Amino acid sequence: MSLEPPEKVRSLRRKLYEKAKREPDYRFYLLYDKVYREDILEYAWRLCRANGGAPGVDGERFADIETRGVGEWLEGLGKELRERTYRASPVRRVMIPKPGGGERPLGIPTIRDRVVQTAAKLVLEPIFEADLEPNAYGYRPRKSAHDAVRAVHRSLCEGYRDVVDADLSKYFDTIPHRDLMESVAKRVSDRWMLKLVKMWLKVAVEESDERGGRRMTGGKRSTAGTPQGGVISPLLANLYMNRFLKHWRRQGRGEEFRARLVNYADDFVILSRGRAAEALEWTRQVMGRLGLTLNETKTRIVDGHEESFDFLGYTYGPERHRKDGHWYLSAKPSKKSVKRVKEGVRKVLRPGNQDPWPAVASRVNRILRGWANYFSYGTRLMGYRAVDRYVARSVRDFLRRRHKVRHRRGIVRFPSERIFGELGIQRLRTLHIGAPA
Repeated sequence: MSLEPPEKVRSLRRKLYEKAKREPDYRFYLLYDKVYREDILEYAWRLCRANGGAPGVDGERFADIETRGVGEWLEGLGKELRERTYRASPVRRVMIPKPGGGERPLGIPTIRDRVVQTAAKLVLEPIFEADLEPNAYGYRPRKSAHDAVRAVHRSLCEGYRDVVDADLSKYFDTIPHRDLMESVAKRVSDRWMLKLVKMWLKVAVEESDERGGRRMTGGKRSTAGTPQGGVISPLLANLYMNRFLKHWRRQGRGEEFRARLVNYADDFVILSRGRAAEALEWTRQVMGRLGLTLNETKTRIVDGHEESFDFLGYTYGPERHRKDGHWYLSAKPSKKSVKRVKEGVRKVLRPGNQDPWPAVASRVNRILRGWANYFSYGTRLMGYRAVDRYVARSVRDFLRRRHKVRHRRGIVRFPSERIFGELGIQRLRTLHIGAPA
C-alpha cells in the first residue's frame, strides 16, 4: 500500500501552505468541504490503515470495514460530513505504563473518527505549519526528534552550558479549550471546521473503573485537554505551544538570556550562557498566563558541562573518552532508554513463548533495529554494548530452557558467536547507522 499522497492532495496542501506563508494574517474560510473530498478521505483511510491500532468504543476493526467494503464505508462517512450529520463517538481511554514508572492515559478514538481527524489534519496542517516557530521539532513534516537532539547537543558544545531542564505537568490534559480555539480561529474562519475541532475537544471519554465497569467523563462540560492518542491532538498541542515559542522570539528573550530554546511537543530545554535562572523565572510566569504549570519537582537548572541531563531519550553531559581519558560533551542513550529496550526484548523471550525460533528472532531484531535507528546519533558504543550483552544472555537462557540444556552447558551450546551468527540475532555493535556527533 503506497502512502504517497495523490497529486491533487499534495497540490492542495502546497497551495494552502504557500498562501498561509505569504499572508500571515489571512483567515481561511473554505476548508470544511475539503475534508470530505473523496481523494482526501481515501488517503486518510490509507494512512490510518497503515498505522493500525486497536478498535474504539464501537469495537469496529479495520478487517471488519474491509470485509464490508472500504469504498462503501468511505462513501457513507463522506455523506455524513457533507450533510453535517457526523458526530464524534466517545474516546476509549486505556492506561499505559510510563518508562519512569506510573501510568499515563491514552485515548483511542473509533476508526471512523480517526479517518475524519486525519482528513482534517491533511487540510489544517499546512496552514498551521506556516506559523510554527523553527525551534519546534515535534510531529512536523521534515522535522524529527533527531533534529532536536542535534540542536541541543550542538548548543551545549558551543558553550550554552546553563540548562533549564523543564517539565510541564500534564500538558495535553491542561490545554485550555477557549484559548486553543482562539489560536485555531486566528487562521480559520470556516465555522464548520471550527465546529469539527471543538467537537473533538469536547468528546466524552469512556474509561473502566476499578471493578471493571464503564463510566463516562469529559464531554461538553470539559474546559481543558486534548486527548492523547487522537490523530489531531499533536497538531493542536503544537499550535498552543507555539504561543510560548512565539512570545519568546518576539520579546527577544533569546538575546536577553543569551539562550536557545529547543522544543519537541510538550518537552523543551533552554540552553543559556549564564542566564538560566532568569529564563526559568520568565518561563514560569508565561506558562502560568497560558494556563499551564511547570512540574517543579522535575524542572531543574544544571551545568551541562559538569552534570548530565536527559531529553528525548538521550543523556547529555560530560563523558570521559575510553582510550585516552580526555573529557568531552556527549549525547548518548539514557539509562531509561537502555532499560526500555531490554524490557522489550525480555517480553519476547518470556518462558511461555512457543513460537518457532525464526519468528522469535525476527521480533527481537525488529525491536533492536528500531531502537538502534533512533539512537544512531552521538556516543553509542557503551549503550549498544550493554544491550548486546543483555540480548546474548537472554537469548541463551531462552534457548537453554527450550532445549532443556543444563545451565552450565548453555554457554557452550549457545555462545555469543552462534547467537549473533547462525541464529540470526542482530548485534548492535556491527550496525553503522548515521555518523557520530
